[in-house]
Amino acid sequence: MINSGGVLKVVDWSPLNWLYVLFNTMEEPVRADQEGRIIPALAESFEWLDANTLEMRLHSDVYYQNGEYFDAKVVLNNFEEVGKWAAPHPPGTWLNLFEGTVIEQINPFTVRFHFPKPDGLVLGKFRAQHLADELFWRNLGFGYKKLGSGEGHW
Repeated sequence: MINSGGVLKVVDWSPLNWLYVLFNTMEEPVRADQEGRIIPALAESFEWLDANTLEMRLHSDVYYQNGEYFDAKVVLNNFEEVGKWAAPHPPGTWLNLFEGTVIEQINPFTVRFHFPKPDGLVLGKFRAQHLADELFWRNLGFGYKKLGSGEGHW
């Protein structure tokens, strides 16, 4: 519920309410279709270049609700922010990318992930990589502004 001041008030006290809010305010690079196959979402496509390198091409016509533009810089910023945490995902550290993963911007709409070793779960992990706009990280960031850390504050 949003009151007249534009503030979101949570009226669903379910322990999973964060999930519903998250899925309605952020998008992921990939999704799972009804058969469970990984398909592009914010990514337009993805391709394994070799066993340790995944290239992801991004949609070029995406804007956040506040008008911010989505591009490769947003992806790099989100992975930098989330990478600060020991356990950025409530389901557990198995969703973390391997330590030593490097993200390279190829052009404004292409990023390349270099993994230190093969990771057969990485596309599933990207399903849990929520890409927020700059305003989110500047003002909320899962608790950074208020608490100094986002660790465990989903």
